[in-house]
Amino acid sequence: MAGIKSPWLRLVLRRRVFVVSILLVQIGFLLFLIAGSSISFQYFSWALNVLSIVVCIYILNKKEKAAYKLTWIFLILMIPIFGGALYVIFLFQSNPRKLRRYIDRVKTQSQEFFYLSGDSLPTLLAEDRGFLPQASYLQKYAGFPVYTHTQTEYLPSGEVFFKKALEELEKARRYIFLEFFILKPGRMLDAILEILERKAKAGLDIRLIYDDLGCFLSLPSDFVQRLGEKGIKCIIFNSFRPILSTLQNNRDHRKLICIDGETAFTGGTNLGDEYINVVERFGHWKDTSIILRGEGAWSLTLIFLQMWNLEPWRKEDYPALYPWKDSPCTVESDGFVQPYADSPIDDENVGEHVYIQIINNAKDYVYINTPYLVIDDNLISALTLAAKSGVDVRIITPHRWDKKIVAITSRSYYRQLITAGVKVYEYSSGFNHSKTFVSDDRVATVGTTNLDFRSLYLHFECGVVLYRNRSIQAVKEDFLNTLPFCREIGLADCARNAFQRVVPDVLRIFAPLM
Repeated sequence: MAGIKSPWLRLVLRRRVFVVSILLVQIGFLLFLIAGSSISFQYFSWALNVLSIVVCIYILNKKEKAAYKLTWIFLILMIPIFGGALYVIFLFQSNPRKLRRYIDRVKTQSQEFFYLSGDSLPTLLAEDRGFLPQASYLQKYAGFPVYTHTQTEYLPSGEVFFKKALEELEKARRYIFLEFFILKPGRMLDAILEILERKAKAGLDIRLIYDDLGCFLSLPSDFVQRLGEKGIKCIIFNSFRPILSTLQNNRDHRKLICIDGETAFTGGTNLGDEYINVVERFGHWKDTSIILRGEGAWSLTLIFLQMWNLEPWRKEDYPALYPWKDSPCTVESDGFVQPYADSPIDDENVGEHVYIQIINNAKDYVYINTPYLVIDDNLISALTLAAKSGVDVRIITPHRWDKKIVAITSRSYYRQLITAGVKVYEYSSGFNHSKTFVSDDRVATVGTTNLDFRSLYLHFECGVVLYRNRSIQAVKEDFLNTLPFCREIGLADCARNAFQRVVPDVLRIFAPLM
């Protein structure tokens, strides 16, 4: 799809400017209503004050993260007239119940097909009962089984991911499914689209999902149509519309490539040239991914299909896509894998629970890569308790950040963590976009979930837990090999004057909105 860039720039900007303009008009109208000084406006203001009081009571009694409650109540205290109305607009204008029904329906239709290769949880627990909390929670409650007969390959950079993706895509025989948060025209995306076009002409089933907000400034408005003309089925997740609504917060942040149900990729790498360091934005871009070959790849394929089939009119013949209908999978296991997905609509924070379980069960060490460190009390307590209990807890964040305000907020957590014994490092060479946890040479996870409120509670995410798997050592070695390119942060670096302490503390109040 070369040639997308300049000829389509005006069309891209035209749609984006229209959407932003309509949003600004809505905000301006609300401010106009509040700013009036006539008697009618005074009555209106009193009514909004009462509404703010009612909203505060509602917030306090709502089943929600305490950090979100604190943020909204603080906003309402700051702007008592406008705050309550703002909450109502954002929370009640959207209709997540409809999306929840669609998700529940797709889960019900597809759940049994996760077990086409059998149930490997008893085998895992027979080898090590210590995995019971994590594996049992993900399989029996979240609905994502344990698999054997899977080979894994850890990919320590975007460049390696790109090379491997091209190799595996060329091997596709039946279908290729892709799901990404960001697509940016350039060397990486163009090379992958060229393969997809050839495979579509050869009769393969090619499907692509991309998030509209993630591609808001990068793709032309007729991108789906252009792909359709090439034989590539494409859908846009949660189209960004000019309406104030919290549903716009729920983005598809997953990164998936699924090939024939036999091979699958996931991790932090999107399809853009900065991810493979062809284009430099924030210094060297450090990213990680993982390949599953075998039964575990089928689980990631079903996770993709669940998203693809959210529309009620789409019907999927799941068994027809299963690659081992006629004979069992013969891939030799190198351990156990448990792919998982997270949805912000079901009120179950799967990604957060995976991370907390790893931290709480650690005996020796926990090594963490994350591009952002904006976390709530649960994760702070887990990290600090582990460090105080003698566990070697280390976290690598970026030194050069893509979002300045998020960077300041992330650094506001350093002092509390370092004081408890957590070792914090910043990747001096550039931007660390990796999302990995590894602990005790026994368990690791590689996926798409950042340590921030958006990834943990607002986005659709995915990942893979590894148990007694050869890639665990590769995740650990990559972390240790990255440390020489990092600078350890000490207490003296956290805040050198009152201003540097106050600003981050204020920003932390608004962390759930970042």
